[in-house]
Amino acid sequence: MTPLQNEIEARGERMFELVDEHPESLFSKTGFYQRIMALSMRDEHFKVQMFRFVDVLASLNRGGEIVRHLDEYFQDMRNGFAPAIRTGVQLAKFAPWISGHFLRWNVSGMARQFIAGKNPRDVMKTLRKRYRHKIGFTVDLLGEAVVSEKEATEYAARCLELLEGLSRETQGWVDPLGRNSELFPIVNMSVKISALYSQMNPADPEDAIAHLAPKLRPILRRARELGAFINFDMESYAHKNTTLQLFKTLFTEPEFVEWANAGIVVQAYLRDSEKDLRDLISWGRARGTRFTVRLVKGAYWDYERIKANQNGWPVPVYLQKPESDANFERLSRVMLENEGIVTAAFGSHNVRSIAHAQAVADELGIHPSRFEFQLLYGMAGPIKRALVDMGYRVREYSPVGELLPGMSYLVRRLLENTSNEGFLRAKFSDNVSASELLRDPRDFTKQSGNGSVAHDGAVEHHSRIQVASRETAPGDTYENAPLANFVYRETQEKMRAAIEQMRSRLGKEYAVVINGERIRTGKTIASINPTNPKQTVGAVVEAGIPEAEKAVQAARRAFIDWSRRSIEDRAQLLERVGKILDRRRFELSALEVFEVGKPWAEADGDIREAIDFCLFYAQQIRQKGRPRLTQHVLGEESYQHYWPRGVAMIIAPWNFPMAILCGMVSAAVVTGNTVIMKPAEQSAVCGAVLMDIFEEAGAPGGVVNYLPGKGSVIGQHLVDHKDVEMIAFTGSREVGLRIFESAGKTRPGQRELKRVVCEMGGKNAVIIDSDADLDEAIVDSIYSAFGYQGQKCSALSRLIVLDENYDRVIDRLLSAAASLRMGNPEEAGITVGPVIDQAAHRRILEYIEIGKGEATLAYQKGDVPDIGYFIPPTIFTRVPPNARIAREEIFGPVLSVIKVRDLDEAFEVANSTDYALTAGFFSRSPANIERAKAELIAGNVYINRSCTGAVVGRHPFGGFKMSGGGTKAGGEDYLLNFVVPRVVTENIMRHGFAPEQTARYRDEFLLE
Repeated sequence: MTPLQNEIEARGERMFELVDEHPESLFSKTGFYQRIMALSMRDEHFKVQMFRFVDVLASLNRGGEIVRHLDEYFQDMRNGFAPAIRTGVQLAKFAPWISGHFLRWNVSGMARQFIAGKNPRDVMKTLRKRYRHKIGFTVDLLGEAVVSEKEATEYAARCLELLEGLSRETQGWVDPLGRNSELFPIVNMSVKISALYSQMNPADPEDAIAHLAPKLRPILRRARELGAFINFDMESYAHKNTTLQLFKTLFTEPEFVEWANAGIVVQAYLRDSEKDLRDLISWGRARGTRFTVRLVKGAYWDYERIKANQNGWPVPVYLQKPESDANFERLSRVMLENEGIVTAAFGSHNVRSIAHAQAVADELGIHPSRFEFQLLYGMAGPIKRALVDMGYRVREYSPVGELLPGMSYLVRRLLENTSNEGFLRAKFSDNVSASELLRDPRDFTKQSGNGSVAHDGAVEHHSRIQVASRETAPGDTYENAPLANFVYRETQEKMRAAIEQMRSRLGKEYAVVINGERIRTGKTIASINPTNPKQTVGAVVEAGIPEAEKAVQAARRAFIDWSRRSIEDRAQLLERVGKILDRRRFELSALEVFEVGKPWAEADGDIREAIDFCLFYAQQIRQKGRPRLTQHVLGEESYQHYWPRGVAMIIAPWNFPMAILCGMVSAAVVTGNTVIMKPAEQSAVCGAVLMDIFEEAGAPGGVVNYLPGKGSVIGQHLVDHKDVEMIAFTGSREVGLRIFESAGKTRPGQRELKRVVCEMGGKNAVIIDSDADLDEAIVDSIYSAFGYQGQKCSALSRLIVLDENYDRVIDRLLSAAASLRMGNPEEAGITVGPVIDQAAHRRILEYIEIGKGEATLAYQKGDVPDIGYFIPPTIFTRVPPNARIAREEIFGPVLSVIKVRDLDEAFEVANSTDYALTAGFFSRSPANIERAKAELIAGNVYINRSCTGAVVGRHPFGGFKMSGGGTKAGGEDYLLNFVVPRVVTENIMRHGFAPEQTARYRDEFLLE
């Protein structure tokens, strides 16, 4: 055992002795709270339901609603306490107004366990008690979720008010240790950076700093005048780099460069936390003034892990708790070794972590008065008393805010308290021995592939693109391509560089491609930048009827060979296309910024979807393409397999210029068809680049043919053509219905009934229930309605709100819309760019004028750029359900808000249009959520999330009614639209003898 470990154990055992002098359960409050938390630790399902009930309680105003939710959350309990719970719920129903009050009062009591006060005056009662026990404070204003600049401004004002109140009420207070008190001002306030700016975007830290700094400077000035301390809290990983940059920027300014009473948080559960800490120390030495670092483990572990998994990113946090503990100790030493510039504040309840910091400080000769320990209000009381008795400075992190609205903070604390790996639970509930609790955390670390080796956080975007094999895992294990993570400066710089490189290549001419041959007709169509209509992105050669005929002939000739290629050959072609798309993703995203006005994240999402289509369909054809035994019957083998249909005409839209075009082309090609690819005129350059990619990947001549031109000319000609076996179309209802009608007619010489895959538009509704989490509902509704200017077939266009919470929703909705960033999508962080062209611009403005006559114009954003096809985000209220703006697809940033009496009317209105593409529902009522799942008429129903952003394989996408024929792009059955089924049956009995077993799968039926 090392001398350091000996010292840690000695100090830890001394702390445990002091703790045991004042025995206390994990939960200092008795009664209801203690019983609930004890049960939560024994039953995971009960814990989840309990915390969900606690979360929704703040939004429930009536006793009957509270009791109804209680019943819904706990009616399916199957543990030993189920009878008691069900009896309690039944009793509560007899007098819901009393029961509801009782439940709210008890949960408020739970909140008071962790929230120090409702307001500045209330919190002082708590702080005075702590002061008498020699415990200091850092006060945190609850309010991390802001959806608008109005709310952010209110938070800044509350911070100033709190600062003034604390300074006034603590006059005359003195530091409990006396020595080195200048490092530890009495008044200490923590600020949540995300609560000061509603439009923080990881891709644009400069914009965030430009908006945050003016709000923070008055707070910092007043704190300096009052002799107070300001700490920058650290929240989600997405905002970490911006928060670090903001801290360095502000405290390098001449006004604050010599002010030492400022600090920032470092989260030890982050893999790149040591790098961040060392960067801060280097910055601090260059600055020449002390600053404080509060070292914590981190409170968003589940969120970070889930978010990274959803987006295909490396998980930024350690996956084993001992790794975070070990890293905390490494960082503790780094901080103490740099004590000359860093004042250390150790935020932990773990006695081992605390003892380690004490032991290292002693080893380095640092006096105990030069650092402090910070612990959460409402937790670990005996440990705080022990530290005070040992002569250390202790500070409590004390949240201030309304008890019930502070539920998100409360739930995080409850999760910590009941975590299987939490130190407090181990000590105060599970009675783990002191020797075990004081062991070196490195002893517990399991070496694994995802384990202990930290990485630098940078994303290798292509690292997860795997080439599948014949042994590819089942479809439900498909691993999507990652999104670009614009948290990282490296990623931001790659995108900026790609935009500048693309700018230098604008204006090129792109030829028709038939059978691998470049063809020019003497006519071109200009593709225009909608942000700057004077700028030509490219000139595409306009194909006419002669080129269309050549394309059909080339595709038909190529079909003879391509249709006989093995499944593996065709799948590998798509995988090569996917790899090229991934390699060129920033270039392609930049092209979309210019050609169709997509903001950065929207453009990258489109490229990611194109990659996924290639890899997912390659996987699917391997699973579904091989001949499969229909039944096992002695004496006979019967195999079903699929043949391609023939020549496929692909007609794609401009709003997802790479993803939808690539998805339809790759589905046709991988199933053995040959393709004539006609992109939308507005995005024809994207189509030309996709053609280049297929050629680079090795597509044989004639398998994919690029035919840009006018839909009314070549599009109609090819839809009617006798040698085109199928049409895959995504676009408007008007054009889609014409294609359906035309394809249904049999032409002279036609050999096949034409197959049509037709995806059209939507008039998508989202319902906000009376108990919905408005922090989520408003943010997701704003994104669904105005992301990419509302130019998605899945976009929200009808927001249906119950009368009960209508005013609250409208107030926050309008403020959130007013806060949106609108401008040139070349700039990072822009949410709303231009609409696609002049015709769309004119049509949307006409609908806005119609809306003014049908409803109330509640909001229309000002400051619209003078150049470009910009339409301001527009919100109408008091919209009748039968109004034109509530029934007709507008395809722009126009939102109709419809007020309804109750959920019955909400579902009736939502289901009343001709379309059935997407629908959404925000609620925290399990019963209402189940009703929405059953009743909403849409191809894709989204609960408590945005109604846009379908992910290949995860959310197969497509609608019915006038939204389409019920096909599901990115789904397991999508490829079946491009093939015809065929069954081959053979009598294998010879003279009364037949094999006992027949293989479930066999090799393909291929000509040698």
